[in-house]
Amino acid sequence: MTRHTKQLRTDARLIFDAGIAAVDPVAAVQNAVTRQGHLLSVAGEVYDLHQYAHIYAIGAGKAGATMAKGLENVLQDRLTAGAVTVKYDHVAPVTAVTLYEAGHPIPDAAGVGGAEAMMHIAQQAGENDLVFCLLSGGGSALSPAPSTGITLEEKQQFTSLLLACGASIDEINTLRKHLSRLKGGQLARLVAPARLITLVLSDVVGDRLDVIASGPTVPDASTFADCHEIVARYGLMEQLPPSIRDHLQRGGAGQVPETPKAGEPVFARHQTVLIGSNRIALQAAAQQARHVGYTPLVLSSSVQGEAREIARVQAAMAHEIRQCGLPMPPPVCVLAGGETTVTLLGQGKGGRNQEFALAAAMDIDGLEGVVILSGGTDGTDGPTDAAGAVADGETVSRAQALGLSPKDFIQRSDSYHFFTALDDLLFTGPTGTNVMDMYLLLVG
Repeated sequence: MTRHTKQLRTDARLIFDAGIAAVDPVAAVQNAVTRQGHLLSVAGEVYDLHQYAHIYAIGAGKAGATMAKGLENVLQDRLTAGAVTVKYDHVAPVTAVTLYEAGHPIPDAAGVGGAEAMMHIAQQAGENDLVFCLLSGGGSALSPAPSTGITLEEKQQFTSLLLACGASIDEINTLRKHLSRLKGGQLARLVAPARLITLVLSDVVGDRLDVIASGPTVPDASTFADCHEIVARYGLMEQLPPSIRDHLQRGGAGQVPETPKAGEPVFARHQTVLIGSNRIALQAAAQQARHVGYTPLVLSSSVQGEAREIARVQAAMAHEIRQCGLPMPPPVCVLAGGETTVTLLGQGKGGRNQEFALAAAMDIDGLEGVVILSGGTDGTDGPTDAAGAVADGETVSRAQALGLSPKDFIQRSDSYHFFTALDDLLFTGPTGTNVMDMYLLLVG
């Protein structure tokens, strides 16, 4: 590996880490929520703490513990109690807030327990109380609260049916919201008439508040009628567990309350603040890139599609910059973010970021002074202990010298073991945050 390539790799990691630091949940909460004596400022809105008898914190998500820690740092002695559910091992030191560790992405009984604790606090909060709701990626799976009469196992079975039939994520979310006591604005219904402030760390493309954690505190535009259309579209009615079929039928007949809609009184005393997103991370990464000598170019925070195909686009940009100096001459740092997908082709091990890097490596083979880094901001990539991987124009030749065929590894979806052999996996450990993925292209 040339000295120049080593420097590019060092710079890529510095730039990636700067993006992560910008969406650190503790700092993000403390930037959005500040306190001077009895006056609390939340994104420009001022609250007199003398007006509130109790202040509670509830919520769910992979970043829930660090968000709770940031809120405790601000509120200190004024925080009465809290219940926040996080993924196993995603904890942080807190005092007033009780953390519930639970399963993700598959909900489990521990998640149900955390959701029950959250609902208990929401229901006991009165008109003179203030409730903070802390939401981040994974919040939906971490707060399972099946509607009355439906078991967690039945809801899991139904979700498997939806995934198998090819339903879209929006269709799945529509049904999730109508089979839950929390999702789709229903948590806001439980909190009312207390004052509610929701702090959101976004892990979805477009930062849609009704999608993040299935929107438990914001209005829901979908209806039971939509649910019936989806079930009919995929011919699922006869395959549904009886309890779910009965619940949807009663909902369609008006015997089960709809999810709350825009303009309803439950949202009258509610403020929602987006405190972190992929766009914020990219902007900070761009600042760092400029600081270490690159001209930054942020393409998009909404990248979606097959990982290997998106990687080919980034590799094509590397060729264009190296050969023609377009859209700008080196040294340049091209940044993008979002969430790609992977179609599994074999029984190997890897994640979407590792597959992205492997596909890119094959297309930039032989290019000098080019490095591509793809990493998950939460520090994990698929079912692996790595956040992603780093590739350059020498990756393929180094692999071949070891007797490895990049084509064989990508055809069996085994990017993890490919990059393990090259010592090119990206390790960060759990970052405590989650704003999708970042893709960096450096041309020196």
